Amino acid sequence: MLHEVTPEDVSGRVRTKRWNDPRADDDGYRLLVCRYRPRGVPREEETWDAWCKALAPSEELHAAAYGKGQEPLPWEDYVRRFREEMTRSRFWIDGFAARVRGGERITVLCSSACVDAARCHRTLVAEMILDAALPRPDPGTDSRAGVVRRRGGSLRGT
Repeated sequence: MLHEVTPEDVSGRVRTKRWNDPRADDDGYRLLVCRYRPRGVPREEETWDAWCKALAPSEELHAAAYGKGQEPLPWEDYVRRFREEMTRSRFWIDGFAARVRGGERITVLCSSACVDAARCHRTLVAEMILDAALPRPDPGTDSRAGVVRRRGGSLRGT
């Protein structure tokens, strides 16, 4: 019987850092998701294992986020547009999710300028990889399976 992957199985297997944060022994595979390669870093001093521009915002969205030629894009709009862009990068998200399901840890890296991980696309990418690593319910199953109806008609999870 195959083991079903649970949230507990993949918990902690995807984390985020800036590319110039010190490497930790438990970082696992360090994935850089910047639009632009960090300047002035010789190849032999790279702190990442791979650079995937496909998981970075488009040039247009990157410029809008920083207010280049316009007012900076509100975070909520950025998140919506970034998630829409990433629908075209499912190949990469699903590929890294498979590595996580297989037991590998991935550290998603972004720019040294991104000091607030909560407002950085690296956190969105990490969430997408983690979400993709978890099993999806079979569309043919009852979405309320595992729900117990209490007296009085209220629902609660099991």
